Amino acid sequence: MAKISVVNTEGKEVEKIDLSDKIFGVEINEAIVHKAVVATLANRRQGTQSALTRSEVRGGGRKPWRQKGTGHARQGSIRAPQWTGGGVVFAPKPRDYSKKINKKESRLALFSALTSKVNDKKLIVVDELALDAPKTKEFAKILDNIKANKALVITEGESANVVLSARNIPDVKTEAREAINVYDILKYDSLVMTKDAVKALEEVYA
Repeated sequence: MAKISVVNTEGKEVEKIDLSDKIFGVEINEAIVHKAVVATLANRRQGTQSALTRSEVRGGGRKPWRQKGTGHARQGSIRAPQWTGGGVVFAPKPRDYSKKINKKESRLALFSALTSKVNDKKLIVVDELALDAPKTKEFAKILDNIKANKALVITEGESANVVLSARNIPDVKTEAREAINVYDILKYDSLVMTKDAVKALEEVYA
C-alpha cells in the first residue's frame, strides 16, 4: 500500500495517508485506457451535422442544355455535385456516435489512469480546499504553492467557490468526485484531489 503526502494550501506537508492498491496501485492496462478515452470523446459528439445531397437541393429539375452539339460536356442538372450550389457527395447526416464500454472495463481504465498519476508523482492530495468567496487570484496562488500546473482539481461535496475561482484560470478544470473520468485525468498534467475526495473514491470502490 503506497503512502502519499497530504499538503495544505501553502504547500506544506501536514500528514501522510495510505492509498488503496485496488485503485491507485493496479497494473496499467493501456488498451482499456485507450478504449475508455475513445468512448468518452465519441459520447461527447453531438452528431447533429447535416448537409444536402443532390436529391435534396432545390432546383435543377431541367437539363441545362441539350445533350449534344453545344461543345459543352453533357450535364443533367445544375444541382449535381460538381456545380456551385449543388448537392454534397456522401453528405453527412445526423447520427449517434456513442460507444458503450462495460462497467468492469470502465473501472479498470479509471484505476489505470489514477495509478499512472501516482507512478509519475503527479497526484497531489490537499487536506482541504475551502474558500470563503470566489477569488481567482487566491486560488491561483494555492495552485502555485502546491506546484500544480495544468491541473485537474477533484473535490468532494459542494464546492461552488472553488469552481468559480478556477474557471478563469487557463489549463485548470474542476470536477466533482462523481464526475471523474479517464480522459480528463490524462489530459491534465497534475491531478489535485482533496483528502475527502480520495477517501470517498476508495469507499465507493471498496
